[in-house]
Amino acid sequence: MTTTTDATLLCLAAYLGGSIPTGLLLARARGVDLRAVGSGNIGATNVARAMGRGFAIAVLVGDALKGFLPVFIGRRWLTQLPPSAIAIAGLAAIVGHMFTIFLRGRGGKGVATSLGVALALSPLAALCGFGLYVLAYAVLRLSSVGSLLGIWSFPVFATLLGGLPRPYLYLATFVAILVTIRHRQNIARLIRGEEKKA
Repeated sequence: MTTTTDATLLCLAAYLGGSIPTGLLLARARGVDLRAVGSGNIGATNVARAMGRGFAIAVLVGDALKGFLPVFIGRRWLTQLPPSAIAIAGLAAIVGHMFTIFLRGRGGKGVATSLGVALALSPLAALCGFGLYVLAYAVLRLSSVGSLLGIWSFPVFATLLGGLPRPYLYLATFVAILVTIRHRQNIARLIRGEEKKA
């Protein structure tokens, strides 16, 4: 296969894999409709509200794997692909989660899937960003604040640590913008002082 074909197949697989609604499927298996509970979101935070932390961790890991696997596979085994192609595959996984074809384009906010992509690109920078999320959540009990701090800190940590090609840094910044847009309602509630604490 040609490099173009490999890149296309990787991106397509990344989007389809990213589109799998992990939280919704797990909740449905337990008789819970996530879209009718809490915020209505299919991500780990709403799963925690509806089903408890254990299930939320399972969803977090599942959603992160959707982002991690295509980027890891691309970097490890499809070494003929340029960084730009692998960055697009990572973006495809995140966009698949946000706008899943299985739910008519209504997906999650992309935080966990972005974490998976980040772990495949720069594990140390990703863990630093995740640590910042944990710290913010522990102090404020606001998942949205922790998510935004974590997602924006990754490109900063990755730049400081060095070693990542520019396409990956561009991806990280673009994804941070996308995730921020997906959190626009949370941001509005934060400004009004109405964001619910976990």
